[in-house]
Amino acid sequence: MFIDECVIKAYAGDGGRGCSSFRREKYEPLGGPNGGDGGKGGDVVLVGNENTNNLIDFKYKPHWKGERGGHGLGKDCDGREGNPNELRMPLGTIVTDEATGRIVAEVVAADQRVILCKGGNGGFGNKHFKTSTNRAPRRSNPGEEGEAGIYRLVLKSIADIGLVGFPNAGKSSLTQRITRARPRTAAYPFTTLHPQIGVIDFPDIYERLLLADVPGLIEGASDNRGLGHRFLRHIERCTVLMFMIDMAAVDGREPAEDYATLLAELGAYDESLLVKPRVVVANKMDLPESADQLVAFREKHEVEIIQISCQEETGLTELKDTLRTRVRQHAVAPVAES
Repeated sequence: MFIDECVIKAYAGDGGRGCSSFRREKYEPLGGPNGGDGGKGGDVVLVGNENTNNLIDFKYKPHWKGERGGHGLGKDCDGREGNPNELRMPLGTIVTDEATGRIVAEVVAADQRVILCKGGNGGFGNKHFKTSTNRAPRRSNPGEEGEAGIYRLVLKSIADIGLVGFPNAGKSSLTQRITRARPRTAAYPFTTLHPQIGVIDFPDIYERLLLADVPGLIEGASDNRGLGHRFLRHIERCTVLMFMIDMAAVDGREPAEDYATLLAELGAYDESLLVKPRVVVANKMDLPESADQLVAFREKHEVEIIQISCQEETGLTELKDTLRTRVRQHAVAPVAES
């Protein structure tokens, strides 16, 4: 199951109580106060984890608590700090405060650490309240309460390349052939129901690219038809967009119109998507009707087109090389904020 949005409740640990005690030894029956301080409560911390791309761990475990700080003890012994609760987040997670709607954190880099809720400070022991006029204070402080809140987690996948296209255009087949991912494929639309992240390897130069295969878009996706917003947000962070066109028009749609509709939907959702570098891929070029459709496509759109056939596995090397070149030209490293 793929979960890319959920709500959690986070509670940082409370601080421990300060201690009220006095030094009592054989030859010092009236020793001064020696109550230790309480320990600080454990924080709730977000940690970027590049080995997961799913929020399922938080869907079915919505409550996360930091450990309470230890209470102070006599003989000037302070309580220990509570252990933090670390939440391992997939890269690209945006955290929003449900009460205010304000974005409080974005996890975009591996091992990035963001304190979501701070643990409460421990209370003072009575040794802090000794004065010249009060030599035996019996006062000590309780620990402070830790921060708490309700937060919405929204995952926007981080990938180098975002693959978009209409259902049944061959996106999953392409993902299978050029990455390590193994999405389900079949001869009917919407076999892909959630984004797939695949790795394109270049063994000769020890380089890899991440490809996000977004489920097939439909007209009206920008108005959230067909869960459009949940799909489209996964390509917001991609460096390059790859448009997959069924050039054989197997489903009866005009390839040129498909491309225009895809551009319109992306622009309606977020105009910044239209300025991203793009690669247009003409699939199913092994079918005889593709040649005439390609001519008609070029009459309406003056764009560079890479011709491939997933069925016969032709043109894939050229495609991979083009993707690598485009990503190298436009890649910008994500900035981690804590």
